[in-house]
Amino acid sequence: MKQMMNPSIARDSLAPAPGEAATAQHKKQLRDALLARRQALSSQDKAHADARLVQRLLDWCAAHAITSLGVYQPIRREPDLLAAYNALVALGVHLSLPVVVDRDAALQFRAWQPGDVLEKESLGTLVPPAGTAVVQPQALLVPCVGFNERGYRLGYGGGYYDRTLAASPRPLTVGVCYGFGRVAFEGQPHDVPLDQVLTDVD
Repeated sequence: MKQMMNPSIARDSLAPAPGEAATAQHKKQLRDALLARRQALSSQDKAHADARLVQRLLDWCAAHAITSLGVYQPIRREPDLLAAYNALVALGVHLSLPVVVDRDAALQFRAWQPGDVLEKESLGTLVPPAGTAVVQPQALLVPCVGFNERGYRLGYGGGYYDRTLAASPRPLTVGVCYGFGRVAFEGQPHDVPLDQVLTDVD
């Protein structure tokens, strides 16, 4: 797992507390702090970090012989990996994008490649239109607000990826996160760990 060596979010001041409610509150505090840090990234620093993530994703896909990958359209200043998507398509990898079909359901994945028409769905994200082929990708690229040393992901709190990863058969999962997103928190019963997390730091 690619991990950050010098996390910039102070962990001692946000030490996990026992109890489910306390754990949820702690995760919310971390989420807010990490989103603020991501928003504060300069354009130059973000571009540099994204370029490193692009190469690491390409290396990971080659190492795992990935032929079908569920990807994402970046929101809220998530890493922009379009250059990797273009390179993967050129290598013959089939891509797909997640679609929320129900607030309490797993994500659906619809076939997509850069340049295809997208439409805005109810939550405001861009998705392939209804009628696009539904696929079951071999692996999923999962954006993270943060993550811990055990591979548990800190997302936006909707639980969509947790429900998706709880299904069987489970695809191979690789998280992607800026290095400052490695923080300490306790997992909750619904959390499902990722197989690996790629970051922009060594």
